[in-house]
Amino acid sequence: MAATHEVLNQPQPLAGYNLLAGNRPLRDALKLNAPSLDLSELSALGATLGSPEMQTHARLANVHTPQLKTHDRYGHRIDAVEFHPSYHALMTAAVGAGLHASPWAGAQGAPNHVRRAAGFMLFTELEPSVLCPISMSYAVTPALRGNPAVFADWQAGLTSRAYDPRLTLWRDKTGLTMGMGMTEKQGGSDVRANTTRAEADGRDAWGERFSVTGHKWFFSAPMCDAFLILAQTASGLSCLFLPRVLPDGSLNGLRIQRLKDKLGNKANASSEVEFVGATAWLVGDEGRGIPQILEMGTMTRLDCALGTSGLMRQALSLALDHTAQRQAFGKPLIEQPLMKAVLADLALESEAATALAIRLARAFDHPDDPHEQAMARLLTPVAKFWICKRGSPFAQEAMECLGGNGYVEEGGEGVMARVYREMPLNSIWEGAGNIMALDLLRALRKGDSAAALVHELAPARGANATLDRAIAALPTRTEQMATETEARRLAQEVALTVQAALLARTAPAAVSDAFCASRLGGDWGPAFGTLPAGADLDAIVARAMPR
Repeated sequence: MAATHEVLNQPQPLAGYNLLAGNRPLRDALKLNAPSLDLSELSALGATLGSPEMQTHARLANVHTPQLKTHDRYGHRIDAVEFHPSYHALMTAAVGAGLHASPWAGAQGAPNHVRRAAGFMLFTELEPSVLCPISMSYAVTPALRGNPAVFADWQAGLTSRAYDPRLTLWRDKTGLTMGMGMTEKQGGSDVRANTTRAEADGRDAWGERFSVTGHKWFFSAPMCDAFLILAQTASGLSCLFLPRVLPDGSLNGLRIQRLKDKLGNKANASSEVEFVGATAWLVGDEGRGIPQILEMGTMTRLDCALGTSGLMRQALSLALDHTAQRQAFGKPLIEQPLMKAVLADLALESEAATALAIRLARAFDHPDDPHEQAMARLLTPVAKFWICKRGSPFAQEAMECLGGNGYVEEGGEGVMARVYREMPLNSIWEGAGNIMALDLLRALRKGDSAAALVHELAPARGANATLDRAIAALPTRTEQMATETEARRLAQEVALTVQAALLARTAPAAVSDAFCASRLGGDWGPAFGTLPAGADLDAIVARAMPR
């Protein structure tokens, strides 16, 4: 009997390609921000991450989610999290690429943060969930210098490129990871409301020791080897180092109560925990926990911007590749005028996000440069706010380009559904939109930040008349809108102006002019696909093609 139908006009999955080779916007952003950077390691990583084998690992790690094992078969408390082998394969690749700590082990003066940022973005295109412990290890490692004894013992393991998932004593492991525990059920972003208590418990080789009792409402990646937590001591809110396994080899008093059932981020274990007389050691000065947390938060906020930029690029790549293969009304979807307008608009948004995120990473490579310090203060909340805010509508529009195929969870097309579920996370994690907008106001009050912003935008003057007007108006706007009620609008204006200035220096005129006309000039609608009539859609789309 003949088959009832033959499968026609269904695109092949986007697989077996080099994520870096096909990403011209990222390569151009790297050329501007780190012109001496050798791309060979990133290119090799891009080839690995685009392979069918790694894509299978990403799918399986999300299908077979982490499982909590509170006790062993004999009733002993173990508080362990079990993962599918594909999760460990992904972690091996991320740690092997140095995404967790390479800036802290790299040569002085090299563009270590920019290189790591590009790798982080590329890995996000494959699978973002496993990057939670990677990001926290990156942020925590320098803060650990606040306890020189602990740092001396843990530094080698934290910067090692070996992934070792065993729950055992730190000195017996080939590699270590760390997490953070800040938020509590009654406080959320208001960490000053924390109730976890830490009582002084003497001194030892690691310094001031405390016994910790309390809880954490969101305790992501509880399988890490140690954590920096906030707890109330006699001198106020303090930062403490809390390992899973104590120096004598016994398990610490950290009880995993449950794993969170989240919208996305499925491959990563996020938990709720209790501390039952857990042992921890002071990091930094007692009562000075907030400044240390803010320093770590700056780095994780960079990763939020990088992560959303990577997700945007993946969603765009899927949409472009699908529409280039799918036929409708006698020609490929990508050649249909309305579809091309949507894809071009998405391409502008993606490239602008990439440009801003990589520029922010550059600031971290120059901690002694006053201008770069000012840019880190200003652009961290701006990039975190705007890029992450744009992520969810971007993913929805990209999914619509695939139609029903984008909505299903199975097969290669299921990646788009995974991207869509992941998108809101970076906007919420490490401070939601209001927190970022308020941080921008605080940054503008420090030093001559407005002048630093003018200096940053100066190289782009003369490239586009609309951009010139926006640059000229920005100092006045920062003064007029420096109120809480207008802080979001100010963050948006700063973000768009900086993005336009960066594109004027890295992108072809077709891209930068269309971005300026739409985002700064107002020749744009509230939906994607509403670029000015004169925009060179063909050139914009061609630049963005993943292969």
